Amino acid sequence: MVFVAIVLAGTASAQVPPKGARVSNQSPELEEYRIGPEDVLQIAVWKNEAMSRTVSVRPDGKISLPLVNDVQVAGRTPMEVRDFLMKRLVEYIPAPEVSVIVVEVRSFKISVIGEIPRPGRYELKSRTTVLDGLALVGGFSQFASRARIVVLRPEGKMMKRIPFNYNKAISEGGEQENFYLGPGDIIVVP
Repeated sequence: MVFVAIVLAGTASAQVPPKGARVSNQSPELEEYRIGPEDVLQIAVWKNEAMSRTVSVRPDGKISLPLVNDVQVAGRTPMEVRDFLMKRLVEYIPAPEVSVIVVEVRSFKISVIGEIPRPGRYELKSRTTVLDGLALVGGFSQFASRARIVVLRPEGKMMKRIPFNYNKAISEGGEQENFYLGPGDIIVVP
C-alpha cells in the first residue's frame, strides 16, 4: 500500500504538460506547469474515496472539495496544490496522502488576429512557438506585414509587447527569434 502511495505522489510530480501555464519572470518554456482555469484535475486522497474526485478549475481559479471548501489552484503547480491540501486535510484525516494530477490541459490558449486566413482563439496541448502558431492559422494573407508582428503577453494587469520578425526567424541563424508562446498570448499580424 505504501508503494502505491509513493507511485501516486510521484505521478503528480511527473506530469509534464505544456510549459508555462502562468506568466512569470521566466520565459514560458523554462517554467513548471501551473494550473489554470478550465484545467481538469484528479485529486486522490489515499484510502478516502469520499474525498477523491475529478474536478474542473472554475473561471475564478478555484476548485471545491469536501471539508476544505473552495481552494485557489490557478497559478500553482500540482505539487503546491498537493502540499496545500495535505496541510488543510490534516485537521480531519490523520497523515493524509494526496496526489494532484492534471488530467486535461484546457487553460493554454492563444489568440491570433490580423492579416491571416483563420483568425481566432486556439487551445494548445503542447509547447508552441510563434512560427507554430502562425502555421496553425494558415500563414499570412497577401497584405500581412511579416516584419511587424507583435506578440501581446499578459503580465499582471498589463500586456507586454514582444516584437517578432518572421523574415528574421526563417532566415539562416534566426532560430533565436522564434520563441515559445505562453497562455493568453495574442499574436497580432498587421
